[in-house]
Amino acid sequence: MKLNCDLGESFGLWQKGDDQAIMPYIDLANIACGFHASDPLTMLKTVKLALKHEVTIGAHPGYPDLLGFGRRSMLYPADELTAIIHYQLGALQAICHSENTRVSYVKPHGALYNDMMNNLAIFTCVCQAIKKIDPKLPLMIQALPDPAPYQQIAGEYGLSLWFEAFADRHYQDNGLLVSRSESNAVIHDSEQVVERCRHLKQHGQLLSINGKPLTLQVDTLCVHGDNPAAVELVCQLSKLLA
Repeated sequence: MKLNCDLGESFGLWQKGDDQAIMPYIDLANIACGFHASDPLTMLKTVKLALKHEVTIGAHPGYPDLLGFGRRSMLYPADELTAIIHYQLGALQAICHSENTRVSYVKPHGALYNDMMNNLAIFTCVCQAIKKIDPKLPLMIQALPDPAPYQQIAGEYGLSLWFEAFADRHYQDNGLLVSRSESNAVIHDSEQVVERCRHLKQHGQLLSINGKPLTLQVDTLCVHGDNPAAVELVCQLSKLLA
């Protein structure tokens, strides 16, 4: 399993997360593209930091919601949502091109990610949008006990999927994430996070918030860069996954 993290989420003078400390320990950087967070210079600095540490770069597009950090659902017709994704992916592609590198995958952010996982019509729109830009770009989605519906749709558009589990998030019994509107959605106890990831590595299972075993096919583990314990977590998890 590879380790991924949402990075480049500062904006102007407002700083979020410690990208400098996190980047050396991860394999995949999901870089914000300017709509839920980030700005052109932050994107450029994050791309350069990823190159310095030989970290694979992914686009992390979200809803146009700087005030809400992309964590509020927004209803868009398919053509507008497609354009929103293209705008952000194109921006990061241009910055990567200027540094002689490239975007290697796509992982939607926040509410767009959750909406995609809860609504197959939105998931289909995301797949269509990626195919129009580059069908060779994998789409990173949440690992679920039954990924078949998502695999079928992605296959229709020639896309490959990377399945991720969330190291620092609680799960519902159905395999979806506990909503961030709940106070216990994020796990801040580093020891608890590491222990549940160790169990996942050894047994292929995560436990839901109610203790239900969830059997998951997982390619990569995610730690959120805005988790206050993020630096400590990525250090420990990089050792666990080595």
